[in-house]
Amino acid sequence: MINRNGISAIIVFLALCAQGHAQAHFEVKSEKENFTVRRLLGELSRPWSLAFLPGGQFLITERTGSLLLVAEDKIRHIKGVPNVAATGQGGLLDAVLSPHYERDSLVYLSFSEEESGLYGVAVARGRLTGLSGPSPRLSGVETLYRAYPKSRGGLHFGSRMSFDEEGYLYITLGERGSMNRAQDPHDPCGSVLRLNPDGSIPPDNPYASDKTGGAPEVWSYGHRNAQGMARHPLTGEIWLHEHGPKGGDEVNIVKKAANYGWPKATHGINYDGSIISEITGAPGITGPVIHWTPSIAPSGLAFYDGRLFPSWSGNIFVGALAGKHLRRLELRGDTVIHQEVLLKNSVGRIRDVRTGPDGYIYFLTDSVRGALYRLEPAG
Repeated sequence: MINRNGISAIIVFLALCAQGHAQAHFEVKSEKENFTVRRLLGELSRPWSLAFLPGGQFLITERTGSLLLVAEDKIRHIKGVPNVAATGQGGLLDAVLSPHYERDSLVYLSFSEEESGLYGVAVARGRLTGLSGPSPRLSGVETLYRAYPKSRGGLHFGSRMSFDEEGYLYITLGERGSMNRAQDPHDPCGSVLRLNPDGSIPPDNPYASDKTGGAPEVWSYGHRNAQGMARHPLTGEIWLHEHGPKGGDEVNIVKKAANYGWPKATHGINYDGSIISEITGAPGITGPVIHWTPSIAPSGLAFYDGRLFPSWSGNIFVGALAGKHLRRLELRGDTVIHQEVLLKNSVGRIRDVRTGPDGYIYFLTDSVRGALYRLEPAG
């Protein structure tokens, strides 16, 4: 006979099972599209980035240092990943495919590394092999870029990457928690970098020929910590968003040699309430498309160019860490004309968001038990 305590335990167990099942998928009615949120994978350790491979497979980075290959609900760890320093906000961060992946099988990784007790961002690439076997790996891995000077602490690595239409690689670098670094274009931290696919410097970078103006890899500067970046599917422009301090999160369009102001001009304040700057803009400073105060802590940015959600065509989707939601932005040209908050407090901190080649929207949640979700049309 089962005693009262045993019955209570069974009831609790069944309730937890029912709760887990309910969270596996649920429907949402939004302003323009009704959709189902489906949980595809769980038990991910601080997932940071998602990249889609041909044939329905995809890659997931875990900040703790693992690169995962996901195929048909099976997860395999990819060998040959560079050593990373998973300190503070650092670790294995973004993953993007070469624009010619189907020909060269190259995957680009951004990560933090340690050298003599100091930390900085590095970018490497390797050829993804063995996808059909039990032991996929990155072969011929080479480090293309290292950011110097390295510094102590684990804040503000940035590290999002995107290729433009011409095949140049853009990389965001945070100012590593030292705000004044962002106003020095000789210092790559607090900047957006622009490199050739092999890591060399394009000759038309703003400081490529005149290094007295700045570091040759720097394309724009005055950024705090950009953790979302994507190419506009129609204009080809590179858009990004970046964390403000307490308030002042921004969406920006990346332009050559532009200064985005941090910390000289900001809509945010220090976490203790003190003033960082008395101004929010000035001549010579490129202002944001939009800013958020209070902060939502944006991470991950995707343009929707699929066919499954026609009312969302051309919209931007942004993950929110502190805000714990997915934010939809409607555009008219370069102007945000409407915003909608989706999934508020429903799934947790959203770290990355991507439009899949199948037209679904995918996102990762940031947790020691993170998950991969997919938005599907309802019905």
